[in-house]
Amino acid sequence: MTERMKNVYFIGIGGIGMSALARYFKFKGYAVSGYDKTPSDLTAQLEKEGIGVHYDDRPDLVPADVDETLVIWTPAIHELRELDFVQEKGYRLVKRSQALGEVAKGQRCLAVSGTHGKTTTSTLVAHIFHESGEGCSAFLGGISRNYGTNLLVSDNDVVVAEADEFDRSFHRLFPEIAVITAIDADHLDIYGDYAHVLEAFRIFASQVSGTVIAKKGVPITAADTKANLLTYHYTDPEADFHAVDPHPDACGNFIYDLRWPGGVLPGVRVGAPGRFNAENSIAAAAVALTFGLDPEAVKRAIGSFQGVKRRLEVHVNKPGAAYVDDYAHHPAELAAAIASLRDIFPGRKLTAIFQPHLYTRTRDFAPEFAAALSAVDKLILLPIYPAREEPIPGVTSEIILRDVTGPEKVLVEKEKLMEYLENEPVDVLVTFGAGNIDRFIAPITELVNRR
Repeated sequence: MTERMKNVYFIGIGGIGMSALARYFKFKGYAVSGYDKTPSDLTAQLEKEGIGVHYDDRPDLVPADVDETLVIWTPAIHELRELDFVQEKGYRLVKRSQALGEVAKGQRCLAVSGTHGKTTTSTLVAHIFHESGEGCSAFLGGISRNYGTNLLVSDNDVVVAEADEFDRSFHRLFPEIAVITAIDADHLDIYGDYAHVLEAFRIFASQVSGTVIAKKGVPITAADTKANLLTYHYTDPEADFHAVDPHPDACGNFIYDLRWPGGVLPGVRVGAPGRFNAENSIAAAAVALTFGLDPEAVKRAIGSFQGVKRRLEVHVNKPGAAYVDDYAHHPAELAAAIASLRDIFPGRKLTAIFQPHLYTRTRDFAPEFAAALSAVDKLILLPIYPAREEPIPGVTSEIILRDVTGPEKVLVEKEKLMEYLENEPVDVLVTFGAGNIDRFIAPITELVNRR
């Protein structure tokens, strides 16, 4: 893919998956630069690392040498003069998923797929491999709190990759070991219906050469893959990997005994709090143990895992006032995160701020969003973040709000959120969403700390 190439140029460089690839090619010695629509903490970090980033749609900033420049783009970007320019001039142009597939080809790929849970699980797999001394290169869908980056590099041939189902990207990967954490209806703007989502995951399973580790209950069977099929679950004793007697300590960190085909690994304590981290740690342990890592090394690494930024990330935690931020943007993710918060902060008043992500997702799952969000004590709902979409008539945050049955609910314009919060009592406050709600993290942290 990069023969004769000296430059790698990214269209949409600020995306979490794109920025990991940009860092990888910079590490490999290429001249790396790119375009993104808006500055962010991530693009600022890329610039500090010596990667050129600009924010205006300017074809003249694409490296001039067509034959020595590889252009990688994200399907999240459609209309752009730079994209038209590189197509017209004959640059080598590949999607992000194709570039990741090329990097992983010929290496021992460990891939984590699923409609939710894959970022935390893949980050924990990478952490276990690094902490154990085995090492790996890892392309992550979030920023690891242990390492402060979404890219880890190693000289060995092990690659950990988050296998994204969006746009069928994961069909570019041919893993040795793969996890499937969940198969829910999502990205229906791409797939149309659940049957096609399931079909895509079955195709992915068929591409695995060694072992598929599926959450028990996920509709993947031995007929779907030539690989060995194992299962994991939080507590189901029928699963090949499961927790025995999982319980939280005083800080909300879960402790359990791990039962697996090799026996029982006692006293596993998950370094990041919450039930969802505990369940994902079982999937990650299943990958590491199946690969052949030492069980005690796996146990130690799970204990030192700090989590992923924007996955139940605690920003303030003091008596009477806590603030947590989470990336959840699908009803199943919201339900799991809210359940974990109830474990971590039992008996406290939970106020959630939610920014729906995409008109299509809001339209397709409005009742499910309302049901999940009814489990909080107060809901502050923001307007929909459109991302790549145009508005759909009749689809607004109101179609979620009207069916929420919790004790308190209110719709607030994004521009007025901080003003609203100034007069809002805070016990436990959480922000949810995959849009630009993360821009509120710093001001909300400052506000809660003042309380």
